[in-house]
Amino acid sequence: MLVVVGVVVQVVVVVVLEVVVVKVVVLVVIVVLIMVVVIVVVVVIVAIVVVLVVVVVVVVAVVVVVVMMVVVLVVVVILAMVVLVVVALVVAIVVVAVVVVAIVAVVVVVVVVVVVVVVVVKKSVWFHYGP
Repeated sequence: MLVVVGVVVQVVVVVVLEVVVVKVVVLVVIVVLIMVVVIVVVVVIVAIVVVLVVVVVVVVAVVVVVVMMVVVLVVVVILAMVVLVVVALVVAIVVVAVVVVAIVAVVVVVVVVVVVVVVVVKKSVWFHYGP
């Protein structure tokens, strides 16, 4: 009877141990799988963040380059406008100077003609009628 009880106890212990060991092994496998999934998810998230950071850096660099090009273009256009305004002012000053010289020349010619006419008329009058 003791042998039967001993065998039954051994069978029960072996069955219980097998169930417990199987459950522990299943739990360990599940925990390991969960850890692998978590690690993969974390690696994927980090990779996505790195890609997003690289994309943001590239976009910011492109925006900075475009802004700098626009600023340079605006500065060049402003400088061109300033040069054009200065050239226009110089041309206007030259035109005004030419007009002033022409007016002075006309006035001088008119004065000379009047003086010559007055002198000629005066000499003619003096010649014919005396002083």
